[in-house]
Amino acid sequence: MRTRMESTALRSAEEARLHQHVDRIALAHPPIDVASVDFTVRDPAALRSRYGPVLAYMARVEIEVERNVLELETLIPDPPEIDRHFYRDVWGPQEERHGQILDQLHRHLGGIAEPADLTSVSVKLQVLGALGHLESMQDISRMLYYLTGMVTERSAVLAYNLLHDGVLELGEDAVAHSVLAPIRRQEPGHYAFYLMSARGLWTELSPWQRWLTRRMRSQSFSPVGVNNDVQRARFGDVMARLGIDRDLDGFAAQIIRAERDLLWARDHGLPVPRYVTRAFREAVALAHAAGENKADDG
Repeated sequence: MRTRMESTALRSAEEARLHQHVDRIALAHPPIDVASVDFTVRDPAALRSRYGPVLAYMARVEIEVERNVLELETLIPDPPEIDRHFYRDVWGPQEERHGQILDQLHRHLGGIAEPADLTSVSVKLQVLGALGHLESMQDISRMLYYLTGMVTERSAVLAYNLLHDGVLELGEDAVAHSVLAPIRRQEPGHYAFYLMSARGLWTELSPWQRWLTRRMRSQSFSPVGVNNDVQRARFGDVMARLGIDRDLDGFAAQIIRAERDLLWARDHGLPVPRYVTRAFREAVALAHAAGENKADDG
């Protein structure tokens, strides 16, 4: 068992690594200059038909980073300074620019933007934020934040990879190389921040905090950008258009691996927590239902 001095030294070393990592990605990956992006499209109709809803969904999720920051400041009243620096000064500006670029591309194709919510903070988060004035509860909220961040960024990396390859197959080289490649290049640094933070904090949580984190995570997990059934169906459509629905378990296993190893290592043989596969299958089912309804109406 670690002594208090050893724990303090380890925590200081982890904090130093986090600061170095955030400073490094801030320097290496400033927000993408929109003027540097080539929006040339060979066949707008074909690109819009195949990937228009994907671009609209991704643009909306990236743009909503403005609301995500408000949610974080509500959920975690007194965050570590490195967290605040990361989401205000590095992650936020980068993601917001991703949204602007994707939105501009989507509009260039003649698409209609999904409405973005930039101001709402749910009552659930407000309650958790009020409890966050207790340090023990704030640590749980921070852990949930890191877990959500890991899944969000890992999902983004995989989705951008699939979208990049699909756009190349359509012969839209400018979009692939000038729009999607620079965006996906910035996502792994975000994922690494959440992973490092989660691993460090998990070792400090008491048994009851770990139990409550597991329970809250299993009840609150939701796919990226989903806050209601309409968005859940749109997420299912995005998965279908990217081909993810053909191997939901494989996709889920990739995005949840670090979370599984942290939270569920004691449950040997559990490749994917049930709450993850359940959420994805619900999204696909809603997308199929929406498609069938649209066909009946047509």
